[in-house]
Parts: sequence; structure tokens; C-alpha cells
Amino acid sequence: MGGLFFLYGQGGCGKTFLWSTISCSIRSKGGIVLNVASSGIATLLLPNGRSAHSRFKIPLAINEDSLCSIKQGSPLARLISKAKLITWDEAPMISKYCYETLDKCLRDILRCSDSYNAHLSFRGKVVVLGGDFRQILSVIPRDSRQDIIQSSINSSYLWHNYGESIVHIPSDILIKNSETALDDLIDFVYSDMLSNLSIENYFKDRAILAPILDCVTDVNNKMTAGLPGQERVYLSSDSVCAEEGNMEFELDAFSPEILNGINYSGLSSHKLVLKVGAPVMLLRNIDQTNGLCDGTRMQVRRMGNHVIECKTLTGNKVESIILIPRLNLIPNNETLPVRFQRRQFAIIMSFAMTINKSQGQTLSKVEIYLSMPVFTHGQLYVALSRVTSKDGVRVLLQDHGHLKDNCTMNVVYREVFESL
Repeated sequence: MGGLFFLYGQGGCGKTFLWSTISCSIRSKGGIVLNVASSGIATLLLPNGRSAHSRFKIPLAINEDSLCSIKQGSPLARLISKAKLITWDEAPMISKYCYETLDKCLRDILRCSDSYNAHLSFRGKVVVLGGDFRQILSVIPRDSRQDIIQSSINSSYLWHNYGESIVHIPSDILIKNSETALDDLIDFVYSDMLSNLSIENYFKDRAILAPILDCVTDVNNKMTAGLPGQERVYLSSDSVCAEEGNMEFELDAFSPEILNGINYSGLSSHKLVLKVGAPVMLLRNIDQTNGLCDGTRMQVRRMGNHVIECKTLTGNKVESIILIPRLNLIPNNETLPVRFQRRQFAIIMSFAMTINKSQGQTLSKVEIYLSMPVFTHGQLYVALSRVTSKDGVRVLLQDHGHLKDNCTMNVVYREVFESL
């Protein structure tokens, strides 16, 4: 009969298993199922999964007037028309405009289809969204709480309280703050690292999580320095994009030295320091069919002048040997003073990673490094739910102001739950 459905459940309750079961059932009868997810790493858990932006040609810079780049009558349009089901995992992570853009697209490509229904969401196509509203919502840089709430899927026309609470961290998973606290943190996650480097996939399910990139960089630098072997430094080539939006004086004002200093989450750094055996993470979707997407963790095997040989640690192609080339990376960030291009390997060291990057991953040993309290909805929930058991998690709290030693702030946008 068509329509929009939502599968709501917390991490680990079996949503991915349900996606797989439904997909296999429909495909066994000759039907077509399109499995997509909001994040690249989540697509690896779905049968023939793709990122939603890739599958439906949704613009990265999204707004209420955006349109999918799908032409009526094209192969992709015919594929979507014939699909029995569209499943979309990690739905709360991205803006409601992504779903509204797809809804407008289906209005055009399905209008001659027998299943077209102008009164139903997605024009009669069966779409099942899934996710957990306790986790991190869509990221809108420098916007207010209300803007984040309004961008959520359950604030959309398709969908028929901000609060802070004090969380007490149990003493048995708390690392006491001291001069050696960071070393204790590293020893828990990467215990006897030097003697265990030869163990297969030692880095596969271990990570240190932090809310901000600066903390992640500090830990990664400290861990890289302690790793044996000769380090190799790769420097990027940065240049201002010569396009209509950049005036001539901007091309002259932003020298390569200034561009080299730009660094933010999701972009490879100008100076990339690597060692053989170090864990790294991909920052771009390169080849999703082979498990190479944003968030895939790998281990460096060999370092060449133009490519880096790695072994995959996560996803559906674990232990595959792949070659990572340099890519032209153009940041899509409105807060940057100029639009520029960075030619660099699209990887970052991943002894530690931001909490946002860890969403969708499952780990056996996790250290949560809270040098400052979490600052947005779902971060603390995501960090604590990455680990498979309580014995595998430790928390380090630092500089939390007036709070007690075993307490931290949790941020919850309560309005998100009102319409569920």
C-alpha cells in the first residue's frame, strides 16, 4: 500500500539483522530493495548498502529548495521506480531536507507509475527509515538548539526541550585524574602494544574517543611517537579554487602557507605523519562495494611516494589489501574563509577518533577521553554504547568545573522525543 515507516530502537537491538532479513526475503522473490544509510560506515553493515547521497544523488549542501540529480527515464530513475522497498538506516543523523528532496524527486519519476499516490509520503513508495534519536543528530555548524531540532526528520512535513543532566560515572570504569591519567588511559586500550603489534588485527576493535578534534590529535601524536619504526611525512599541496565565487584579491591573499594551516574534522591535515603498522581511518567514500568508505579503519603496511598500502580492519572486506592514492579534497564548509583544494591522502591516524566518527561502529575496548564535557545531543550516549560490555570501557574526566570528580554533563534535546 506504500507509505513511510520508522524502525526505532537503540544500538545493538537488532535493526541491522532486520534490514538483512527483509532484504533477503524480498530479493528471494525477485523484488528490488535499495538499502542506504546516512553515514558511510553504516552502509557496510547493509546488504549491498550505499550511502543515501550516492544512491539518490542528493546534494551535499542541502536546503529546502534542493533537488536530486536524477533525470526522469534514466537507468537510476527506472531502478527506483521498480524497487519494492527503500530502507534508510541512521535516519536521525542528517537533515530533514534530504528526505524532503527525495520525496520531491519521487513525485517526478513515479508520476507515470501504477504505484503513484500523491497523498502518501514518498508518493506511494514503501520507505522504512531507522535509527535512534538518542544518538547524535544532524550536525549544523554554529546553529542554535532550535535549528538542530527543526532539521530533524520528525520535524518534517513527512512525519505525521533541550536539557542538561548530571551523569554519575561508576567508579569501576572511571580513571582517576592524575599526572599520569592519559598514560593510564592509553595502557587500558592499547595494553602491551609494542609486544602485540604482530597479533593479527590488534587495532581492529580498540579506540579512544573524544568530543573534539584537538584531543584526538594530541592522543594520535603521542601514540604515533611511541610506535617503533621510521616515520614518513606527507605534505599536501593546497591551492585556492579558481572559480567565480573567488575574487581576484582572494586568490592573492590566501597564500599556500595560510591554506596549509587550515585544519578541521573531515579533512586530511597538511602534514600527515605515518608509520608502518599504525591504524588509520578513511575520510572519503572511495569504493563502497569494496568496503572503502568514510569511517573505514585500516592498518598501514607499506608507504610509497604516490600510494599507501593498507589492510582493512572493519567493514565487509576485513583483511583486504588496498592501495590509497592521493585525492583532490575540496572542503564543503561554509565557515571557511575561502574555497580551496587540498591534494593529500584522505586518511587520518585513528588510535583515537571523535565521538561523531565512532557512530555506527562496534568496539570491544573503548576509552572515553572527556577533557571537556560533551557539547551536543547524543554524544555521551554514542560514546558509551560503542563498547560490547562494561568491562571494556573506561572514562577519563578532566576540567569539568564545579562538578564532582565522578560526574559529567549530558546534553539531551528533549523536544526530539515529543513527536515519537
